[in-house]
Formats: sequence, structure tokens, C-alpha cells
Amino acid sequence: MYDRTGLGLSTVYGIVKQNQGFINAYSEPGEGTVFKIYLPRHKGEVETEISMTDEEMPSGKGETILIVEDDGAVLKMSEQTLEKLGYRVLATQSPNDALNMAAEYGDRIHLLVTDVIMPEMNAKQLAEEIERLLPEIKIIYMSGYTANTIAHHGILDEGINFIEKPLTTYTLSRKIREVLDKI
Repeated sequence: MYDRTGLGLSTVYGIVKQNQGFINAYSEPGEGTVFKIYLPRHKGEVETEISMTDEEMPSGKGETILIVEDDGAVLKMSEQTLEKLGYRVLATQSPNDALNMAAEYGDRIHLLVTDVIMPEMNAKQLAEEIERLLPEIKIIYMSGYTANTIAHHGILDEGINFIEKPLTTYTLSRKIREVLDKI
């Protein structure tokens, strides 16, 4: 199956790891590649999904969020979700465009939400550049890899504001409110 939405292997890996599974990849020149995903079998009762009402969902108070995500589908979904939650959103797939937006909008931007691994520069480099322009900005890093994996490889320091993909509306809204409301 050909995936045209831009769902990357890192996101698939994150989903599989969150569910205590693993992936085997088999590849042969001229034959192609096969990925086999193994997930544990669930035994027991099926839990009913809890739905959140609009009143229970943490929402925005008109703050402006700059979101940087190189996957177009994830960027669009995140942008629409944040706007519905009451945030003003500046969205881009390019770290260089994000720097230009930060320079243009200045301290009207309250929060940077950025993918960790992107072309042009990684999230740590982007955050350092934006913090030079906006020292008070708050930052959330996101990735399909776990926070421990990212910290272990030295991409980010431990203890940063981090959220794992795939994102749910509730998880994203809760993390954003938590970070914006910190004094």
C-alpha cells in the first residue's frame, strides 16, 4: 500500500512502541522491502472510549502558537485542531520560514510547537534561534520517537516540554495549556 499522507516510519515506530510491539524489516535488492509489525494480543474486557465534551477540553485564550512540522498532513491537522481550540496559529513546514515568522510577529507569539527532526535544522537549533529573538517564548517539542530515545541520542535535553506523536486533540490541548499556564 502506498501512503500519500506523509505518515513517516518514525510515526509508525512511535505507535508500535507505545503499544509494546516491535517491527521487523526485510529488504532484498530488486525485490523490495517488507515491514512486519508485531503487537501484543489483548486479553480481557474491551474498555469503552471516553469522549471529552467541549467544556472538558483545555482551550486557548487567544494565544498565538507557531507550529513547525515538516509532515504536511500532521501540520494541517494540528493547525485546524489548535484553531478550533481557540488559538491563533502560524504554521509552516520550514524551520527557516519559522524564523522569519518569529522575526515578523515578535512577542505576539506565545508558544513554539516544533517537530524534533526536520530538514534545514533540528528543533534544538530552531528553538535556540527563536529564543534569541523571543527570550520569553515557551516551547513544546514533538516526535514520533519517545522522549527517552530523543534524550538518549543527545538531540534534546531531559526535562523539556515534550509530546509524542501521534497526537490526540486532548493530549495536545492539555500539554499546551500546561506549558502556557506555567509561571
